[in-house]
Amino acid sequence: MNNHSKSNLQGLSTMMIGAIGVVYGDVGTSPLYTMKEIFNGPHAIQPTPEHVLGILSLIFWALIFVISIKYVLFVMRANNRGEGGIMALMALALHHRFNAGQRGYIIALGLFGTALFYGDGVITPAISVLSAVEGLQVAAPSLQPYVLPIAVAVLIGLFLFQSHGTEKVGMLFGPVMCVWFAALALFGWSSMKQNPIVLEALNPMHGLTFFREHGWHGFIALGAVVLALTGAEALYADMGHFGKRPIQYAWFALVLPALVLNYFGQGALILREPAAVHNPFYLLVPAGLLYPMIALSTVATVIASQAVISGAFSITSQAMQMDYIPRMQQVHTSEAAMGQIYIPAMNRVLLLLVICTVLSFHTSGNLAAAYGIAVTGTMIITTLLVVIVALDSWKWPPLWVGALAFVLLAIDGAFFAANLLKIPQGGWFPLVLGAILYLFMSTWRRGREVLTHYLQKSAMSLTAFLSDLQGHPALARVPGTAVFMTTRHLSMPHGLQVNFQHNRVLHERVILLTISTEDIPYIPDEEKIDLDSLEQGFFRITAKHGFMETPDVPHILKLCKLHGLDIDAHESSFFISRETLIPSSRPDLHPWQERVFLVMFRNATSPIQFFNIPPGRVLELGAQFEV
Repeated sequence: MNNHSKSNLQGLSTMMIGAIGVVYGDVGTSPLYTMKEIFNGPHAIQPTPEHVLGILSLIFWALIFVISIKYVLFVMRANNRGEGGIMALMALALHHRFNAGQRGYIIALGLFGTALFYGDGVITPAISVLSAVEGLQVAAPSLQPYVLPIAVAVLIGLFLFQSHGTEKVGMLFGPVMCVWFAALALFGWSSMKQNPIVLEALNPMHGLTFFREHGWHGFIALGAVVLALTGAEALYADMGHFGKRPIQYAWFALVLPALVLNYFGQGALILREPAAVHNPFYLLVPAGLLYPMIALSTVATVIASQAVISGAFSITSQAMQMDYIPRMQQVHTSEAAMGQIYIPAMNRVLLLLVICTVLSFHTSGNLAAAYGIAVTGTMIITTLLVVIVALDSWKWPPLWVGALAFVLLAIDGAFFAANLLKIPQGGWFPLVLGAILYLFMSTWRRGREVLTHYLQKSAMSLTAFLSDLQGHPALARVPGTAVFMTTRHLSMPHGLQVNFQHNRVLHERVILLTISTEDIPYIPDEEKIDLDSLEQGFFRITAKHGFMETPDVPHILKLCKLHGLDIDAHESSFFISRETLIPSSRPDLHPWQERVFLVMFRNATSPIQFFNIPPGRVLELGAQFEV
């Protein structure tokens, strides 16, 4: 093996360990609560041999069909230049759809799927950490009063650590999760050897027989079986952090075998000791190793939360660039992987919501009732969007796509319908949270459209303005370069219009800078800039960037040198329009939308910070607009 091959193999191994540490933490810790909820939850199944084999068969084939086939092999093909997640998938689905009605439906699906993913991002850390810390009650029931305080402290530590970046988190957590999966496999194998009859559950007929014999109760059981699939959407959203191949290899080489062994080991334990249904995961562990396993489980559930937190950062970045939520400060935490980002404001909001959720629901059993609806709802939306991509972008035969969509939607729909039964017990929580977030995102989008319309309506024609300048050769032109940021090509930037009307001067060189977001994650530097030389020392620059990139104005101006225009950002003056919005007597938005949009607009990150403009070179020009 040559040095290049060794380097590639080493790089792949490193990324696999990082993926195990970040991507698979969520689904990897589901054995903590899945079997307990099925056999000991509000709709508990009697732990008879037939029931145990039926449930194990359902879990095994759910892992195969939903995660292995649907997500790891099928959905991860729908990567947008390496990026995954609902927003990237929505951008792909929109790529070949130009009908306004169709685009509206696709955007609505994408936004609601994103909102549900955020709901999952709140519940996952709460239930994962709680279920691990509750192991203290198994070892020493007297420690029960300390479960909530310990869980809250662990969660605060997790969110404080996010600023170090996904790469460092993954390299720290990866080896720990490898130990975790090894422990899952070891304890599961040890128990399974004592009751090898559980291997019969590999036969899907046991799952089908369970449904045939139990009917409605078998359907209800699906609401708990879906707990074994939590984290499927997060592994797709986190694809940009580590790449497709490391995630796929890690699943088939380590994660899937370890999960199957542990679930089957828990099933074997329940067959031997039916009373173990109260906490089959911890009762699988030898007494002498219980406290170390509780500690390892706590660390593993902290890591499990990392999958959805990292995914939430990726989805938020994509939503900002596509203008579905207000601008927020984001920090790129890796020079090697552009997709690794940290968003401080989102981190604080998630921490607050997670702690409130823990304090409200108190136990992992209560949270299990709320868990599942957000996951399965997002699964259905992902299937619908990826079907559009398969038809439009991959050009798959419609008959094949239709058959695949029927199978996947039948599975997703069954899981979703089963979880609807949980609404009175807590399933309302992710639905309400998702609905609120959807209203925020759709309101922001609509408000931005209204604001853009008013700015365009009040702006002068740039062509007419340049013609007028030719008739005023004596107009004062001051030395230097002025940069005006604009979202329009046909009209004057509002800042330029205000500055000229009040000061009656122009710089010798005027740059009209438009930054547009494309429906791909990244654009190479050599393709970012389109430059047009206009009259009277005016230049129009259109800078394209991907939805996973943060625009950097000094870097954009530096790239103009490749096109023959030398601009020093630190010697230029930047004119930024600062719109002050006031309620209108004839609003284009509903009154509640108007109030929500005004609050969101006022709290958005300053464009100076977001676009990395040198603060000492900025002049802000204000104007009022009614919405």
